[in-house]
Amino acid sequence: MHRQRNAKIVATLGPSSCDLTTVRALFDAGADVFRLNFSHGTHAQHQERLEIIRRVERDVGRPIAVLLDLQGPKLRIGTLANGPITLQAGAAFRLDLDPTPGDATRVPLLHQEIFAALDTDTELLIDDGKVRLKVVSFGPDFADTQVVTGGTISDRKGVNVPSVLLPIPAMTPKDRADLEFGLTLGVDWVALSFVQRPEDVHEVKTIVQGRAAVLAKLEKPAAIESLAAIVDAADAIMVARGDLGVELPAEQVPRIQKQIVRACRATGKPVVVATQMLESMISSPVPTRAEASDVANAVYDGADAVMLSAESASGSYPREAVAMMDRIIAEVESDPDYRSAIDASHTAPQAEVADAICLALQQTANLLPVAAIVTYTRSGYTSLRAARERPVVPVVGMTPEFATARRLALVWGVHAVHADENVSDVPDMVNKACAVARGEAFAQTGNFIVVASGTPFGVAGTTNFLHIAKV
Repeated sequence: MHRQRNAKIVATLGPSSCDLTTVRALFDAGADVFRLNFSHGTHAQHQERLEIIRRVERDVGRPIAVLLDLQGPKLRIGTLANGPITLQAGAAFRLDLDPTPGDATRVPLLHQEIFAALDTDTELLIDDGKVRLKVVSFGPDFADTQVVTGGTISDRKGVNVPSVLLPIPAMTPKDRADLEFGLTLGVDWVALSFVQRPEDVHEVKTIVQGRAAVLAKLEKPAAIESLAAIVDAADAIMVARGDLGVELPAEQVPRIQKQIVRACRATGKPVVVATQMLESMISSPVPTRAEASDVANAVYDGADAVMLSAESASGSYPREAVAMMDRIIAEVESDPDYRSAIDASHTAPQAEVADAICLALQQTANLLPVAAIVTYTRSGYTSLRAARERPVVPVVGMTPEFATARRLALVWGVHAVHADENVSDVPDMVNKACAVARGEAFAQTGNFIVVASGTPFGVAGTTNFLHIAKV
């Protein structure tokens, strides 16, 4: 069984999708990767969901990736003594380190690092920007502000500081505990929230030590300023448009989304577009036309994957949301203009052997009636470099590492196959590649396939071999 499309689907599991029947239905509808959102749920619940995913994986005989999404630092105001308050534009309002419940004139903000990073005229956003404050004066334990946009606030609402690089780590003590727990379960990808600098990614990689791949979620303006360095540091990137859309003007988000996708495609790093893609399907069996266009635009840009959040985690129509996303992707990829757009947005490969081989793969597939590209890979590198070229035929990623096969489930156009046989020489490799291409229904007897690998066999990162074979 293989998908009849290139872009992948990430589906978040939650209360609406936590049983075996529903998870299997989501996979059958098109989900390639399942996200466990550690902002919600207990360790026991996430462990149960992961065990269900692995059972589905065994039942269907296909590698399925599990993405652990860390909560990250959550900046929130404290409590209010007498319930919600309404702030009027132009009014004075203080935030401070005093834990005493607030009132109409002040509220606790128990995050010293925010006050340490403030400047006059810094904006503070409360409750996803519904209330906007401008700093008039500040000290190490307070900020006196003027209300720019009024509104009602209540206990524990979130705070954003869009124009400031906050001196806070990307990982909290909760994140560290969640990460260690997830690694013991065997998750395949770890998503790091609120990345601001490449050092945030390096820190997580030091902890992970190769036990999972690391995906950086870009949701802070500071991250966009260090985009190239963060893309270089991470194994994949997510365009997390929720907080990004709060901290930046809404009209800038589409441009920045495209900027991030272009940067990832140029370097061959997988990129996921996420947040509010089919938001109305939380409560409706069909999306709005604007939402369908949103998903389609991400696919036209060449994103590796698109993601569902609450639509599949807590909505009323999780299977329908995945099936809708699957149909949108298939419709886009059947459009002749889609291939033209993908080719037009392609950037030159790097001047190294692996990219020369993979560029030749793509050109061979354009020139000859090739049914599939087969890559032998231990680390996934050869498959990633082949996918970077966005070839016109599927990439069958053969690997002896099950962890690698699962991680490749996120990557555009790659159909990962766990092949546990050792390869003795080139004829043996070609024979096995032909057998897998035929067995996975990508090629028939008499078709051409193109095989790429590294020699000597089994050494990661040595892509240097290309062979054209007839099945």
